[in-house]
Amino acid sequence: MELLTFAVLGLLVVVAAAAVGERLGVAAPLLLVVAGVAVSLLPVVPTVEVDPEWVLAGLLPPLLYSASVSVPTMDLRRELSAVSGLSVLLVVLSSVVLGFFFSLVVPGLGLAWGIALGAVVSPTDAVATSIARRLGVPARAVTILDGESLLNDATALVLLRAAVAGAASTVSLWGVAGSFLWSVALAAVVGVVVGRVHLWVRTRVHEVPVTTALSFAVPFVAAIPAELAGASGLVAAVVAGLVTGSRGPRVLSPRARLSDAQNWSTVEVVLEGAVFLLMGLQLVGIVTDVREDHAGVGRALLIAGGALVLTVVVRAAYVAPLLLVQHRQAQRGVEMRPLFADMLDGEPPRRGRRRRTTRPISDRQRERFRARVAYGIAYLDHLLAHPLGWREGTVVVWAGMRGAVTLAAAQTLPPDTPSRSLLVLVAVAVAVGSLLLQGATLPRLVRTLLPGDGTGADQEQRTRLMTLLVQAAQTAEPGDRVAALRAQRSALLDARDGGDYDSAVLTQALAVLDADEIAMELRGRPPAPRSPATPATPGSPARPAPLPG
Repeated sequence: MELLTFAVLGLLVVVAAAAVGERLGVAAPLLLVVAGVAVSLLPVVPTVEVDPEWVLAGLLPPLLYSASVSVPTMDLRRELSAVSGLSVLLVVLSSVVLGFFFSLVVPGLGLAWGIALGAVVSPTDAVATSIARRLGVPARAVTILDGESLLNDATALVLLRAAVAGAASTVSLWGVAGSFLWSVALAAVVGVVVGRVHLWVRTRVHEVPVTTALSFAVPFVAAIPAELAGASGLVAAVVAGLVTGSRGPRVLSPRARLSDAQNWSTVEVVLEGAVFLLMGLQLVGIVTDVREDHAGVGRALLIAGGALVLTVVVRAAYVAPLLLVQHRQAQRGVEMRPLFADMLDGEPPRRGRRRRTTRPISDRQRERFRARVAYGIAYLDHLLAHPLGWREGTVVVWAGMRGAVTLAAAQTLPPDTPSRSLLVLVAVAVAVGSLLLQGATLPRLVRTLLPGDGTGADQEQRTRLMTLLVQAAQTAEPGDRVAALRAQRSALLDARDGGDYDSAVLTQALAVLDADEIAMELRGRPPAPRSPATPATPGSPARPAPLPG
Protein backbone atom coordinates (compact mmCIF):
# COMPACT_ATOMS: atom_id res chain seq x y z
CA MET A 1 0.00 0.00 0.00
CA GLU A 2 2.89 2.36 0.77
CA LEU A 3 4.47 1.72 -2.65
CA LEU A 4 1.15 2.34 -4.37
CA THR A 5 0.73 5.60 -2.47
CA PHE A 6 4.16 6.84 -3.53
CA ALA A 7 3.45 5.81 -7.12
CA VAL A 8 0.20 7.78 -7.21
CA LEU A 9 1.85 10.81 -5.61
CA GLY A 10 4.69 10.57 -8.10
CA LEU A 11 2.22 10.50 -10.99
CA LEU A 12 0.51 13.62 -9.64
CA VAL A 13 3.88 15.37 -9.32
CA VAL A 14 4.71 14.47 -12.94
CA VAL A 15 1.39 15.84 -14.17
CA ALA A 16 1.77 19.01 -12.09
CA ALA A 17 5.31 19.59 -13.39
CA ALA A 18 4.13 19.22 -16.99
CA ALA A 19 1.29 21.70 -16.45
CA VAL A 20 3.36 24.23 -14.49
CA GLY A 21 6.29 23.94 -16.86
CA GLU A 22 4.10 24.76 -19.83
CA ARG A 23 2.76 27.86 -18.12
CA LEU A 24 6.18 29.06 -16.95
CA GLY A 25 7.99 28.15 -20.15
CA VAL A 26 10.33 25.82 -18.24
CA ALA A 27 11.02 22.26 -19.34
CA ALA A 28 9.20 19.77 -17.10
CA PRO A 29 12.32 17.54 -16.64
CA LEU A 30 14.12 20.41 -14.92
CA LEU A 31 11.23 20.98 -12.53
CA LEU A 32 11.03 17.27 -11.75
CA VAL A 33 14.71 17.03 -10.85
CA VAL A 34 14.34 19.98 -8.49
CA ALA A 35 11.10 18.56 -7.09
CA GLY A 36 12.75 15.20 -6.49
CA VAL A 37 15.61 16.78 -4.55
CA ALA A 38 13.19 18.88 -2.50
CA VAL A 39 10.95 15.92 -1.66
CA SER A 40 13.90 13.72 -0.69
CA LEU A 41 14.92 16.31 1.92
CA LEU A 42 11.65 15.85 3.82
CA PRO A 43 12.11 13.84 7.04
CA VAL A 44 9.13 11.58 6.29
CA VAL A 45 10.53 10.48 2.93
CA PRO A 46 12.84 7.46 3.19
CA THR A 47 16.05 7.14 1.20
CA VAL A 48 15.22 6.13 -2.36
CA GLU A 49 17.31 3.42 -3.99
CA VAL A 50 16.36 2.14 -7.42
CA ASP A 51 17.86 -0.95 -9.03
CA PRO A 52 19.62 0.35 -12.18
CA GLU A 53 18.17 -2.58 -14.15
CA TRP A 54 14.73 -1.05 -13.65
CA VAL A 55 15.95 2.00 -15.54
CA LEU A 56 18.11 0.28 -18.18
CA ALA A 57 15.69 -2.58 -18.86
CA GLY A 58 12.34 -1.21 -17.67
CA LEU A 59 12.16 2.50 -18.49
CA LEU A 60 14.62 3.18 -21.29
CA PRO A 61 13.50 0.57 -23.91
CA PRO A 62 9.94 1.96 -24.22
CA LEU A 63 11.20 5.56 -24.13
CA LEU A 64 13.79 4.94 -26.84
CA TYR A 65 11.29 2.91 -28.88
CA SER A 66 8.73 5.71 -28.73
CA ALA A 67 11.32 8.33 -29.70
CA SER A 68 12.61 6.25 -32.62
CA VAL A 69 9.10 5.66 -34.01
CA SER A 70 8.67 9.42 -34.44
CA VAL A 71 12.11 10.01 -36.00
CA PRO A 72 11.79 10.44 -39.80
CA THR A 73 13.85 7.59 -41.24
CA MET A 74 14.77 9.56 -44.35
CA ASP A 75 16.18 12.40 -42.23
CA LEU A 76 18.16 9.89 -40.17
CA ARG A 77 19.49 8.30 -43.35
CA ARG A 78 20.63 11.68 -44.64
CA GLU A 79 22.49 12.43 -41.41
CA LEU A 80 23.84 8.90 -40.88
CA SER A 81 27.51 9.86 -41.18
CA ALA A 82 27.18 12.63 -38.60
CA VAL A 83 25.04 10.51 -36.28
CA SER A 84 27.36 7.49 -36.44
CA GLY A 85 30.38 9.66 -35.70
CA LEU A 86 28.73 11.34 -32.72
CA SER A 87 27.35 8.08 -31.32
CA VAL A 88 30.59 6.09 -31.65
CA LEU A 89 33.70 8.19 -32.17
CA LEU A 90 32.67 11.03 -29.88
CA VAL A 91 31.69 8.63 -27.08
CA VAL A 92 35.05 6.86 -27.32
CA LEU A 93 36.97 10.13 -27.49
CA SER A 94 35.08 11.63 -24.55
CA SER A 95 35.52 8.48 -22.48
CA VAL A 96 39.27 8.42 -23.01
CA VAL A 97 39.75 12.15 -22.32
CA LEU A 98 37.58 11.98 -19.21
CA GLY A 99 39.34 8.78 -18.19
CA PHE A 100 42.68 10.56 -18.05
CA PHE A 101 41.07 13.45 -16.16
CA PHE A 102 39.46 11.18 -13.54
CA SER A 103 42.62 9.13 -13.09
CA LEU A 104 44.51 12.35 -12.34
CA VAL A 105 42.06 13.93 -9.89
CA VAL A 106 40.97 10.79 -8.00
CA PRO A 107 43.96 9.23 -6.20
CA GLY A 108 44.40 5.51 -6.78
CA LEU A 109 41.67 5.26 -9.38
CA GLY A 110 43.69 4.13 -12.39
CA LEU A 111 43.10 4.73 -16.08
CA ALA A 112 40.78 1.74 -16.61
CA TRP A 113 38.35 2.83 -13.90
CA GLY A 114 38.66 6.42 -15.14
CA ILE A 115 37.61 5.36 -18.64
CA ALA A 116 34.74 3.38 -17.10
CA LEU A 117 33.45 6.53 -15.41
CA GLY A 118 34.09 8.46 -18.62
CA ALA A 119 31.90 5.98 -20.49
CA VAL A 120 29.19 6.52 -17.89
CA VAL A 121 29.02 10.30 -18.39
CA SER A 122 29.76 10.43 -22.14
CA PRO A 123 26.44 9.49 -23.81
CA THR A 124 23.79 12.11 -24.34
CA ASP A 125 20.27 11.16 -23.33
CA ALA A 126 17.27 10.88 -25.67
CA VAL A 127 14.92 12.05 -22.94
CA ALA A 128 17.11 15.03 -22.12
CA THR A 129 17.52 16.10 -25.76
CA SER A 130 13.73 16.11 -26.09
CA ILE A 131 14.01 19.57 -24.52
CA ALA A 132 15.71 20.79 -27.69
CA ARG A 133 13.07 19.21 -29.90
CA ARG A 134 10.36 21.36 -28.31
CA LEU A 135 12.18 24.64 -28.84
CA GLY A 136 11.88 24.88 -32.62
CA VAL A 137 15.49 23.91 -33.28
CA PRO A 138 16.11 23.38 -37.05
CA ALA A 139 15.16 19.94 -38.31
CA ARG A 140 18.69 18.83 -39.24
CA ALA A 141 20.05 19.67 -35.80
CA VAL A 142 17.14 17.86 -34.14
CA THR A 143 17.70 14.77 -36.30
CA ILE A 144 21.40 14.70 -35.41
CA LEU A 145 20.64 15.06 -31.70
CA ASP A 146 17.91 12.41 -31.80
CA GLY A 147 19.97 9.92 -33.77
CA GLU A 148 23.01 10.40 -31.56
CA SER A 149 21.10 9.97 -28.31
CA LEU A 150 19.27 6.90 -29.61
CA LEU A 151 22.42 5.04 -30.64
CA ASN A 152 25.26 6.17 -28.37
CA ASP A 153 24.05 4.16 -25.37
CA ALA A 154 25.32 0.94 -26.93
CA THR A 155 28.81 2.41 -27.38
CA ALA A 156 28.92 3.69 -23.81
CA LEU A 157 27.68 0.48 -22.20
CA VAL A 158 30.02 -1.75 -24.23
CA LEU A 159 32.94 0.54 -23.39
CA LEU A 160 31.89 0.52 -19.73
CA ARG A 161 31.91 -3.29 -19.60
CA ALA A 162 35.26 -3.42 -21.38
CA ALA A 163 36.84 -0.87 -19.00
CA VAL A 164 35.55 -2.74 -15.94
CA ALA A 165 36.96 -5.97 -17.35
CA GLY A 166 40.22 -4.21 -18.20
CA ALA A 167 40.59 -3.06 -14.61
CA ALA A 168 40.74 -6.70 -13.52
CA SER A 169 42.60 -8.21 -16.49
CA THR A 170 43.96 -7.42 -19.90
CA VAL A 171 41.42 -6.56 -22.57
CA SER A 172 42.53 -6.15 -26.17
CA LEU A 173 41.38 -3.35 -28.42
CA TRP A 174 40.21 -5.90 -30.97
CA GLY A 175 38.18 -7.62 -28.29
CA VAL A 176 36.39 -4.39 -27.41
CA ALA A 177 35.77 -3.60 -31.10
CA GLY A 178 34.48 -7.11 -31.74
CA SER A 179 32.19 -6.94 -28.72
CA PHE A 180 30.78 -3.62 -29.91
CA LEU A 181 30.19 -4.81 -33.48
CA TRP A 182 28.52 -8.00 -32.25
CA SER A 183 26.38 -6.06 -29.81
CA VAL A 184 25.13 -3.59 -32.41
CA ALA A 185 24.83 -5.97 -35.38
CA LEU A 186 22.90 -8.63 -33.51
CA ALA A 187 20.69 -6.01 -31.87
CA ALA A 188 19.91 -4.52 -35.30
CA VAL A 189 18.89 -7.94 -36.64
CA VAL A 190 16.68 -8.61 -33.63
CA GLY A 191 15.11 -5.16 -33.92
CA VAL A 192 14.33 -5.57 -37.63
CA VAL A 193 12.78 -9.00 -37.10
CA VAL A 194 10.69 -7.88 -34.12
CA GLY A 195 9.56 -4.70 -35.92
CA ARG A 196 8.44 -6.57 -39.03
CA VAL A 197 6.72 -9.37 -37.10
CA HIS A 198 5.00 -6.78 -34.94
CA LEU A 199 3.55 -5.04 -38.00
CA TRP A 200 2.61 -8.35 -39.63
CA VAL A 201 0.63 -9.38 -36.56
CA ARG A 202 -1.09 -6.02 -36.27
CA THR A 203 -2.33 -6.12 -39.87
CA ARG A 204 -4.30 -9.22 -38.89
CA VAL A 205 -5.86 -7.79 -35.74
CA HIS A 206 -8.78 -5.43 -36.36
CA GLU A 207 -9.43 -4.05 -32.87
CA VAL A 208 -7.48 -0.81 -32.50
CA PRO A 209 -7.17 -0.92 -28.67
CA VAL A 210 -5.77 -4.46 -28.94
CA THR A 211 -3.16 -3.48 -31.52
CA THR A 212 -2.11 -0.47 -29.47
CA ALA A 213 -1.74 -2.66 -26.38
CA LEU A 214 0.38 -5.01 -28.48
CA SER A 215 2.72 -2.13 -29.35
CA PHE A 216 3.47 -1.64 -25.64
CA ALA A 217 5.19 -5.04 -25.59
CA VAL A 218 7.35 -4.45 -28.67
CA PRO A 219 10.32 -2.65 -27.03
CA PHE A 220 10.62 -5.41 -24.42
CA VAL A 221 10.17 -8.20 -26.97
CA ALA A 222 13.10 -6.67 -28.85
CA ALA A 223 15.29 -5.76 -25.87
CA ILE A 224 15.06 -8.92 -23.75
CA PRO A 225 16.21 -11.49 -26.38
CA ALA A 226 18.96 -9.13 -27.51
CA GLU A 227 20.29 -8.79 -23.95
CA LEU A 228 20.12 -12.55 -23.41
CA ALA A 229 22.18 -13.04 -26.58
CA GLY A 230 24.81 -10.55 -25.41
CA ALA A 231 23.68 -7.71 -27.67
CA SER A 232 22.37 -4.25 -26.86
CA GLY A 233 18.72 -4.35 -25.85
CA LEU A 234 18.45 -0.58 -26.20
CA VAL A 235 19.64 -0.66 -29.82
CA ALA A 236 17.21 -3.51 -30.55
CA ALA A 237 14.34 -1.43 -29.18
CA VAL A 238 15.47 1.58 -31.24
CA VAL A 239 15.68 -0.43 -34.47
CA ALA A 240 12.26 -1.98 -33.84
CA GLY A 241 10.91 1.56 -33.45
CA LEU A 242 12.56 2.74 -36.66
CA VAL A 243 11.05 -0.18 -38.58
CA THR A 244 7.63 0.53 -37.10
CA GLY A 245 7.84 4.24 -37.86
CA SER A 246 9.01 3.64 -41.44
CA ARG A 247 6.66 0.82 -42.49
CA GLY A 248 3.71 1.57 -40.21
CA PRO A 249 2.05 4.19 -42.47
CA ARG A 250 1.95 1.65 -45.31
CA VAL A 251 0.32 -1.21 -43.40
CA LEU A 252 -1.50 0.24 -40.37
CA SER A 253 -4.83 2.02 -40.52
CA PRO A 254 -5.01 5.73 -39.67
CA ARG A 255 -7.01 4.97 -36.52
CA ALA A 256 -4.36 2.51 -35.33
CA ARG A 257 -1.56 5.01 -35.89
CA LEU A 258 -3.51 7.81 -34.26
CA SER A 259 -4.20 5.59 -31.26
CA ASP A 260 -0.50 4.70 -31.06
CA ALA A 261 0.55 8.34 -31.18
CA GLN A 262 -1.88 9.41 -28.47
CA ASN A 263 -1.25 6.52 -26.10
CA TRP A 264 2.52 6.54 -26.53
CA SER A 265 2.55 10.29 -25.88
CA THR A 266 0.92 9.58 -22.54
CA VAL A 267 3.43 6.82 -21.82
CA GLU A 268 6.29 9.18 -22.66
CA VAL A 269 5.02 11.86 -20.28
CA VAL A 270 4.73 9.37 -17.41
CA LEU A 271 8.01 7.50 -18.00
CA GLU A 272 10.05 10.63 -18.73
CA GLY A 273 8.70 12.21 -15.59
CA ALA A 274 9.49 9.08 -13.58
CA VAL A 275 13.09 9.06 -14.84
CA PHE A 276 13.82 12.65 -13.83
CA LEU A 277 11.86 12.47 -10.60
CA LEU A 278 13.82 9.38 -9.57
CA MET A 279 17.03 11.17 -10.47
CA GLY A 280 16.23 13.94 -8.01
CA LEU A 281 14.95 11.57 -5.31
CA GLN A 282 18.14 9.49 -5.34
CA LEU A 283 20.52 12.43 -5.17
CA VAL A 284 20.25 12.90 -1.40
CA GLY A 285 20.87 9.20 -0.75
CA ILE A 286 23.95 9.25 -2.94
CA VAL A 287 25.29 12.32 -1.11
CA THR A 288 24.71 10.51 2.20
CA ASP A 289 26.76 7.53 0.98
CA VAL A 290 29.64 9.83 0.05
CA ARG A 291 29.59 11.45 3.49
CA GLU A 292 29.62 8.07 5.21
CA ASP A 293 32.63 7.05 3.15
CA HIS A 294 34.36 10.35 3.99
CA ALA A 295 34.99 10.93 0.30
CA GLY A 296 34.05 14.61 0.39
CA VAL A 297 30.92 16.00 -1.24
CA GLY A 298 32.57 19.30 -2.15
CA ARG A 299 35.42 17.48 -3.82
CA ALA A 300 32.98 15.35 -5.80
CA LEU A 301 31.13 18.43 -7.00
CA LEU A 302 34.38 20.09 -8.08
CA ILE A 303 35.35 16.98 -10.05
CA ALA A 304 31.88 16.87 -11.59
CA GLY A 305 32.17 20.52 -12.60
CA GLY A 306 35.49 19.86 -14.31
CA ALA A 307 34.07 16.80 -16.05
CA LEU A 308 31.05 18.76 -17.26
CA VAL A 309 33.29 21.44 -18.74
CA LEU A 310 35.39 18.74 -20.44
CA THR A 311 32.33 17.09 -21.99
CA VAL A 312 31.32 20.39 -23.56
CA VAL A 313 34.86 21.19 -24.74
CA VAL A 314 35.42 17.76 -26.29
CA ARG A 315 32.00 17.89 -27.92
CA ALA A 316 32.72 21.32 -29.38
CA ALA A 317 36.12 20.14 -30.62
CA TYR A 318 34.42 17.27 -32.43
CA VAL A 319 31.42 19.18 -33.81
CA ALA A 320 33.55 22.00 -35.28
CA PRO A 321 35.31 19.84 -37.93
CA LEU A 322 32.02 17.99 -38.47
CA LEU A 323 30.43 21.28 -39.52
CA LEU A 324 33.38 21.97 -41.80
CA VAL A 325 32.83 18.64 -43.54
CA GLN A 326 29.12 19.39 -43.90
CA HIS A 327 29.95 22.79 -45.40
CA ARG A 328 32.33 21.24 -47.92
CA GLN A 329 29.68 18.69 -48.87
CA ALA A 330 27.24 21.50 -49.56
CA GLN A 331 29.80 23.33 -51.72
CA ARG A 332 30.52 20.13 -53.58
CA GLY A 333 26.78 19.68 -54.05
CA VAL A 334 26.60 23.00 -55.90
CA GLU A 335 29.23 21.73 -58.34
CA MET A 336 27.75 18.23 -58.77
CA ARG A 337 24.08 19.24 -59.05
CA PRO A 338 24.21 19.83 -62.87
CA LEU A 339 26.07 16.54 -63.37
CA PHE A 340 23.41 14.62 -61.46
CA ALA A 341 20.68 16.37 -63.46
CA ASP A 342 22.31 15.20 -66.73
CA MET A 343 22.61 11.66 -65.38
CA LEU A 344 18.90 11.60 -64.56
CA ASP A 345 18.02 11.63 -68.27
CA GLY A 346 20.90 9.42 -69.31
CA GLU A 347 21.51 5.68 -69.47
CA PRO A 348 22.97 3.66 -66.57
CA PRO A 349 26.55 2.46 -67.06
CA ARG A 350 26.78 -0.85 -68.87
CA ARG A 351 28.20 -3.83 -67.11
CA GLY A 352 29.99 -6.68 -68.81
CA ARG A 353 33.02 -8.87 -68.66
CA ARG A 354 36.12 -8.23 -70.71
CA ARG A 355 36.19 -9.58 -74.28
CA ARG A 356 32.45 -10.24 -74.13
CA THR A 357 29.47 -8.35 -75.43
CA THR A 358 27.93 -6.15 -72.75
CA ARG A 359 24.52 -7.19 -71.53
CA PRO A 360 21.54 -5.08 -72.56
CA ILE A 361 20.13 -2.74 -69.94
CA SER A 362 16.72 -3.75 -68.64
CA ASP A 363 13.90 -1.37 -67.78
CA ARG A 364 14.25 -2.34 -64.15
CA GLN A 365 17.94 -1.37 -64.16
CA ARG A 366 17.06 1.98 -65.72
CA GLU A 367 14.41 2.58 -63.08
CA ARG A 368 16.73 1.71 -60.19
CA PHE A 369 19.53 3.87 -61.65
CA ARG A 370 17.24 6.86 -62.03
CA ALA A 371 15.89 6.35 -58.51
CA ARG A 372 19.43 6.46 -57.11
CA VAL A 373 20.26 9.56 -59.11
CA ALA A 374 17.00 11.23 -58.04
CA TYR A 375 17.82 10.48 -54.41
CA GLY A 376 21.28 11.99 -54.89
CA ILE A 377 19.74 15.17 -56.31
CA ALA A 378 17.25 15.34 -53.43
CA TYR A 379 20.09 14.89 -50.93
CA LEU A 380 22.12 17.69 -52.50
CA ASP A 381 19.07 19.97 -52.54
CA HIS A 382 18.51 19.15 -48.86
CA LEU A 383 22.09 20.12 -47.98
CA LEU A 384 21.76 23.40 -49.87
CA ALA A 385 18.35 24.25 -48.44
CA HIS A 386 19.28 23.44 -44.84
CA PRO A 387 22.92 24.35 -44.21
CA LEU A 388 24.50 23.71 -40.84
CA GLY A 389 26.39 26.81 -39.74
CA TRP A 390 28.10 27.78 -36.53
CA ARG A 391 24.78 28.79 -34.97
CA GLU A 392 23.24 25.36 -35.48
CA GLY A 393 26.52 23.78 -34.41
CA THR A 394 26.50 25.74 -31.17
CA VAL A 395 23.00 24.47 -30.43
CA VAL A 396 24.08 20.89 -31.20
CA VAL A 397 26.98 21.25 -28.76
CA TRP A 398 24.98 22.82 -25.95
CA ALA A 399 21.94 20.52 -26.36
CA GLY A 400 24.02 17.39 -25.72
CA MET A 401 22.75 16.82 -22.18
CA ARG A 402 23.19 13.80 -19.91
CA GLY A 403 20.32 12.04 -18.21
CA ALA A 404 18.89 8.68 -17.21
CA VAL A 405 21.53 6.52 -18.91
CA THR A 406 24.30 8.20 -16.93
CA LEU A 407 22.40 7.77 -13.68
CA ALA A 408 21.61 4.08 -14.25
CA ALA A 409 25.02 3.18 -15.69
CA ALA A 410 26.83 4.77 -12.74
CA GLN A 411 24.98 2.50 -10.32
CA THR A 412 26.07 -0.59 -12.25
CA LEU A 413 29.69 -0.01 -11.23
CA PRO A 414 30.86 -3.10 -9.27
CA PRO A 415 30.99 -2.92 -5.44
CA ASP A 416 34.80 -3.25 -5.50
CA THR A 417 35.21 -0.13 -7.64
CA PRO A 418 37.74 2.23 -6.00
CA SER A 419 35.93 5.20 -4.39
CA ARG A 420 32.65 3.90 -5.80
CA SER A 421 30.37 6.26 -3.88
CA LEU A 422 32.44 9.23 -4.99
CA LEU A 423 32.32 8.13 -8.64
CA VAL A 424 28.56 7.60 -8.54
CA LEU A 425 28.04 11.07 -7.07
CA VAL A 426 30.31 12.59 -9.73
CA ALA A 427 28.30 10.90 -12.49
CA VAL A 428 24.96 11.94 -11.02
CA ALA A 429 26.19 15.49 -10.45
CA VAL A 430 27.32 15.69 -14.08
CA ALA A 431 23.89 14.51 -15.25
CA VAL A 432 21.95 16.84 -12.95
CA GLY A 433 24.28 19.77 -13.62
CA SER A 434 24.00 19.19 -17.36
CA LEU A 435 20.21 19.22 -17.18
CA LEU A 436 19.97 22.26 -14.93
CA LEU A 437 22.69 24.36 -16.58
CA GLN A 438 22.36 23.45 -20.25
CA GLY A 439 18.65 22.71 -20.16
CA ALA A 440 17.76 25.96 -18.41
CA THR A 441 19.85 28.14 -20.74
CA LEU A 442 19.11 26.31 -24.01
CA PRO A 443 15.85 28.20 -24.74
CA ARG A 444 17.58 31.59 -24.49
CA LEU A 445 20.47 30.31 -26.60
CA VAL A 446 18.09 29.10 -29.32
CA ARG A 447 16.16 32.38 -29.32
CA THR A 448 19.42 34.36 -29.55
CA LEU A 449 21.17 32.34 -32.25
CA LEU A 450 18.19 31.17 -34.30
CA PRO A 451 15.54 33.88 -34.14
CA GLY A 452 12.51 33.10 -36.27
CA ASP A 453 13.79 29.69 -37.34
CA GLY A 454 11.10 27.14 -38.03
CA THR A 455 10.88 23.53 -39.08
CA GLY A 456 8.10 23.80 -41.66
CA ALA A 457 8.59 23.32 -45.39
CA ASP A 458 8.52 26.34 -47.73
CA GLN A 459 5.62 27.23 -49.97
CA GLU A 460 7.33 25.89 -53.08
CA GLN A 461 7.42 22.40 -51.62
CA ARG A 462 3.78 22.66 -50.58
CA THR A 463 2.78 23.61 -54.12
CA ARG A 464 4.70 20.71 -55.64
CA LEU A 465 3.24 18.32 -53.11
CA MET A 466 -0.30 19.51 -53.84
CA THR A 467 0.29 18.78 -57.52
CA LEU A 468 1.56 15.33 -56.62
CA LEU A 469 -1.57 14.62 -54.55
CA VAL A 470 -3.88 15.79 -57.36
CA GLN A 471 -2.14 13.51 -59.84
CA ALA A 472 -2.26 10.57 -57.41
CA ALA A 473 -6.00 11.05 -56.82
CA GLN A 474 -6.62 11.00 -60.57
CA THR A 475 -5.11 7.52 -60.86
CA ALA A 476 -7.94 6.05 -58.78
CA GLU A 477 -11.24 4.94 -60.25
CA PRO A 478 -13.69 7.88 -60.46
CA GLY A 479 -16.03 7.93 -57.48
CA ASP A 480 -13.83 5.67 -55.34
CA ARG A 481 -12.69 8.07 -52.63
CA VAL A 482 -11.03 5.42 -50.46
CA ALA A 483 -8.91 4.31 -53.40
CA ALA A 484 -7.99 7.95 -54.03
CA LEU A 485 -6.88 8.40 -50.42
CA ARG A 486 -4.87 5.18 -50.67
CA ALA A 487 -3.20 6.37 -53.87
CA GLN A 488 -2.37 9.73 -52.28
CA ARG A 489 -0.92 8.07 -49.20
CA SER A 490 1.20 5.76 -51.35
CA ALA A 491 2.47 8.75 -53.34
CA LEU A 492 3.37 10.57 -50.13
CA LEU A 493 5.29 7.60 -48.76
CA ASP A 494 7.11 7.09 -52.07
CA ALA A 495 8.09 10.77 -51.97
CA ARG A 496 9.28 10.29 -48.39
CA ASP A 497 11.46 7.31 -49.34
CA GLY A 498 12.86 9.20 -52.30
CA GLY A 499 13.84 12.18 -50.16
CA ASP A 500 12.05 14.66 -52.43
CA TYR A 501 10.44 16.73 -49.66
CA ASP A 502 11.13 17.84 -46.13
CA SER A 503 9.75 15.48 -43.52
CA ALA A 504 7.74 18.25 -41.86
CA VAL A 505 5.50 18.91 -44.85
CA LEU A 506 5.11 15.19 -45.57
CA THR A 507 4.10 14.52 -41.98
CA GLN A 508 1.51 17.30 -42.13
CA ALA A 509 0.10 16.04 -45.42
CA LEU A 510 -0.11 12.47 -44.13
CA ALA A 511 -1.96 13.72 -41.05
CA VAL A 512 -4.50 15.44 -43.30
CA LEU A 513 -5.09 12.23 -45.27
CA ASP A 514 -5.47 10.26 -42.05
CA ALA A 515 -7.96 12.77 -40.69
CA ASP A 516 -9.95 12.60 -43.93
CA GLU A 517 -10.16 8.82 -43.78
CA ILE A 518 -11.10 8.80 -40.09
CA ALA A 519 -13.80 11.37 -40.81
CA MET A 520 -15.21 9.04 -43.47
CA GLU A 521 -15.39 6.27 -40.89
CA LEU A 522 -17.17 8.51 -38.39
CA ARG A 523 -19.73 9.46 -41.04
CA GLY A 524 -20.51 5.80 -41.47
CA ARG A 525 -18.45 5.00 -44.52
CA PRO A 526 -16.46 1.76 -44.33
CA PRO A 527 -12.73 2.27 -43.75
CA ALA A 528 -10.09 1.21 -46.20
CA PRO A 529 -9.05 -2.45 -45.77
CA ARG A 530 -5.81 -3.08 -43.92
CA SER A 531 -4.16 -5.19 -46.58
CA PRO A 532 -2.94 -3.16 -49.58
CA ALA A 533 -3.99 -6.04 -51.85
CA THR A 534 -7.63 -5.94 -50.71
CA PRO A 535 -10.04 -4.03 -53.00
CA ALA A 536 -11.18 -0.67 -51.67
CA THR A 537 -14.74 0.19 -50.74
CA PRO A 538 -16.50 2.69 -53.02
CA GLY A 539 -17.15 6.10 -51.49
CA SER A 540 -17.74 9.65 -52.50
CA PRO A 541 -15.90 11.31 -55.39
CA ALA A 542 -12.15 11.56 -55.08
CA ARG A 543 -10.57 14.84 -54.14
CA PRO A 544 -7.01 15.76 -53.18
CA ALA A 545 -6.35 16.35 -49.51
CA PRO A 546 -5.49 19.97 -48.65
CA LEU A 547 -2.19 20.84 -47.05
CA PRO A 548 -2.07 22.81 -43.81
CA GLY A 549 -0.64 26.30 -44.03
